[in-house]
Amino acid sequence: MTSDIPLKDRYYEDFSVGDSFTLGSVEMVEEEMIAFATQFDPQRFHVDPEAAAQTIYGGLIASGWHTGSLMMRLSADDFLGDNCLGAAGASELSWPAPVRAGDILTLRIEVLSMRESNSRPNLGFLELTNELINQNGEVVIRVVPTMLIARKQVAD
Repeated sequence: MTSDIPLKDRYYEDFSVGDSFTLGSVEMVEEEMIAFATQFDPQRFHVDPEAAAQTIYGGLIASGWHTGSLMMRLSADDFLGDNCLGAAGASELSWPAPVRAGDILTLRIEVLSMRESNSRPNLGFLELTNELINQNGEVVIRVVPTMLIARKQVAD
């Protein structure tokens, strides 16, 4: 039965359209938000709490790239195993709500569609919805990637 197979050990055939998984969580820490943004996204509403208070956000918010990096970490920790062979791209990336210090973000993944590769019989494609959801139930980042997943028939 599929539900008995740990996510990181699943092959393409072990997933079904509509499968949904709620995985790990992370708490946003102001110092980490500022450190990330200082290095990679130094806009005033990400690095300066006083300046951020004067923006449309009314206070410091995390860089969207920071939330994306945290989403990737949670996915790698709890979802992506050796049968994941990378990604073909993403059809959507959105940040519907700002992320603030103290927010608790939880990863939810849902399988949207599946297809077998026409050119590589050892591969299948999973189109997923990856969302980080805050403690209030708001989606703060949504990514729809297409993942390359090894198929059982040709696995060693």
